[in-house]
Amino acid sequence: MPEIPAPASPAHWQNTHLGHWLSSALLRFERRVLALMAEHPAVPLGLSNLAARAQVGAAHIHITRHLPRQGARLTDLAQAAGMSKQAMGALVSQCEAWGMVRRESDPADARARRIVFTSTGLAWLQAYQEAVLQAEAELCAATSREVATVISLGLEAYCAH
Repeated sequence: MPEIPAPASPAHWQNTHLGHWLSSALLRFERRVLALMAEHPAVPLGLSNLAARAQVGAAHIHITRHLPRQGARLTDLAQAAGMSKQAMGALVSQCEAWGMVRRESDPADARARRIVFTSTGLAWLQAYQEAVLQAEAELCAATSREVATVISLGLEAYCAH
């Protein structure tokens, strides 16, 4: 492992390490995605207003990011998002109240329930995809396509280990 040079001052490293920049970039990216979704014409007005008032946050995006179109059991959804079943259950209940998802019987096991997108949820999912693509394009414009590609490849390699 390469030797790490001593920082210029104790406070310097606290705000310039790679984890700080990754966290800051994720926060900026997710805020931009939610801002784009709040303005998206396909997002139902109620959800648009919730996004505009920051009532829909990163936690709710876990459902958007991890729920497959064909649905999933709560346990599987929580595991995919890296959350407890109880925390995911609370998010699902909130998203269910907003009309984004619903619980239905699992055809493979009558005792189990699946979480599935509603038509409102599918519109939200489409808006999410378009907002992510727009935010990625803005990242490319701010850095360059080459730098954005290097960032993406580097993070993909890092997360694979």
